[in-house]
Order: sequence, then structure tokens, then C-alpha cells
Amino acid sequence: MRYPEGGGLTAERRAFREGIRLQAGVRFAAGEKTAVIARDLRVSVRSVERWRRAWREGGMEGLRSAGPANFPTVTDAQFAVLEEELGKGLTAHGFEDERWTLARVQAVIRRRLRVSVSVATVWRLLKRHGWSWQAPARRALERDEHAVEVEEGGVAAGKSAAAASGAWIVFEDEAGFSMTPPRARTWGRRGHTPVIRVRGRSRRRTSVAALCCYKPGEKSRLIHRPRTHLLLKGTRKSFSWKDYRDLLVRAHIQLDGPIVVVWDNLNTHLAAGLKRYEAEHGWLTTIRLPAYAPDLNPVEAVWSLVRRAMANTAFGTPDDLDRVLRRELRRIQLRPHLIDGCLTATGLTVAPPTPP
Repeated sequence: MRYPEGGGLTAERRAFREGIRLQAGVRFAAGEKTAVIARDLRVSVRSVERWRRAWREGGMEGLRSAGPANFPTVTDAQFAVLEEELGKGLTAHGFEDERWTLARVQAVIRRRLRVSVSVATVWRLLKRHGWSWQAPARRALERDEHAVEVEEGGVAAGKSAAAASGAWIVFEDEAGFSMTPPRARTWGRRGHTPVIRVRGRSRRRTSVAALCCYKPGEKSRLIHRPRTHLLLKGTRKSFSWKDYRDLLVRAHIQLDGPIVVVWDNLNTHLAAGLKRYEAEHGWLTTIRLPAYAPDLNPVEAVWSLVRRAMANTAFGTPDDLDRVLRRELRRIQLRPHLIDGCLTATGLTVAPPTPP
């Protein structure tokens, strides 16, 4: 933002600029040339010419500051009403999509507040009250918000049980990566769109299952297991329940303690063999996340970090893809604060047990 509070100059800057103009007015009266005044005052010739016209029309008073620029004619109380209207969503105001633009906000101000303002004024008004241009987050239509709130309580109870028993709270998720990398914005000459050369068709895909492990008083850990497979007919394209079992055993060995696993309702997670293995081993406890609630899983943020680092990368061979995946996952493993930040993004916390 160029100016404080969304627009206009501060009182000090207005006084400073007024002083420059008054100096120029004194030199106008002395008959000095425009070019000389512009050079001495270190301003443009065009500005001096504009000041000279104002001096001829109004004298020295014509060079004085007219005060701060006009602020939007929407008061704080009116903006509170506007925020309430915007919070109702665009469908409530007759729009089909969920995309607030300056013109649409301008229309709402005109309809609800009976105030006419320009698009530029709407931009300054929103900026001044903490609004910004953002990419919206996606939520599934099938998501049950009430069920999410209830399940959040279940996750919290699982965390409390883990803390009380000295267990690790472990979040699990899996993701697939192909030879075609995600796209990200890059600088380029205007009129010439940058081009990234990628494989038009690749039959190679790598899946990764990862665990974000948390325990009060311990450094956060990231444990992952890759699986490389070809997209051929008849071959398995995902992890089996035995793969998940082996990953949990590996985590139990590395963490050297019991674990409470939090994961979604994937069919493989509900396999009878995995349930039987859990019942036979006391160090393993599982908790289910609600449906369509990836925002409660910190591993989703890990995938975002990995994909951000892989953006616009032209993979020549499958080995290049595997090398970049290993490198980025290792980078996150060596930085526990990144793993902690992934948990913070979910709104969940891991607190130490309350002493008796």
C-alpha cells in the first residue's frame, strides 16, 4: 500500500509539499524562470507550470494545501452493515457464482446503503477495513459441518488420550505425483507466455503415504513411504492395507512408543486385516476423521509444500521425479517448525497432559 490508511498523504507530507509550492510562489513574484525554479526545487517543469497557473489565478492562497483527500462517503457504521450483507454470500444478492468483484460490491453499496461511490473508492474502502483480493478455499458440498464439529471433539479426545498415555499423535494421508508438475506463476515478457516443456503422456506415477507425528516435549517428525507403480492394466494403483500396516510398524519403531493414528475413512483404512492387526497390538489406536474434512489433516499442508517446490519443474525421467520428491520430503523432515506449522494450519493443537 503506497499511502497510510489506504490513501492520501499524511499531515507532515502535505505541509512539506505546501512549503515547496510557497517557495515557488515567492520566486514567481520575483520573475524567475520556470526551468530555474524546477531545477533548484528538484521538481518537474510540468509541476512548476501548474503551480504558476494556480498562482496567477489565486495568488499565494492558490498554492496552499486544500487539506486531505476526500475519504469514502461510507461511515464505519455503514461498513459494518455492508460486511453483514457481503457475509450473506453472492447468491443472496442475485449473483450465480461466488466471486466478489469491485463492481459487485459497488452495486451492493448502492442498493443497500443508498450511496453512490466509484470503483476506486470501493477498492480504498475495502483495503482500509482489512479486505484483500484472495483465492478462495474449496469445500465439498457433501461436507457436514455439524459432523465435522462433533468429530473435532473426537480428535481432541484422542489427543488427550495420547498425551495422558505418553503416546504420539500421528496424522496420515497419501498423495500421488506424476511426471506433469503443477503450474505456478512466473515472470515473462508481456505478450510472450512462458512455456514449460513437460511429458505429454507418462505411464509412471509415484504415490507417497506420510505421517505427521506430534508429541509434547518432542520434536515433530515426518515419516513417509513411497510407492512407485506403472499405470498398466491389472496392477494396483494405490497402497494396500499391508502397506499401511508396515508404515505404522515403521513409525512405532522410529518413535519408540505407542501411537494414536488419525486418518480418513478410506476403504483401505477400514480393511478387516488392518482392524484385526490393531486389535492384536495395544500400542496402536486409530481415530477416523469426518468425511470431506481434509483441512483437519496437517499432512495436506505437507503436500502443498512439496507441490509448491515442484512447480514448473520439467521432469525428464521418472528418476528425476523420485529425486525431487525425496529431496523435498527430506527438507521438511529436517525442519520441525514446518511440520508444526502444518498442524497450526488445521487449528488443532497438541498440549501436554494436565498434572493430577
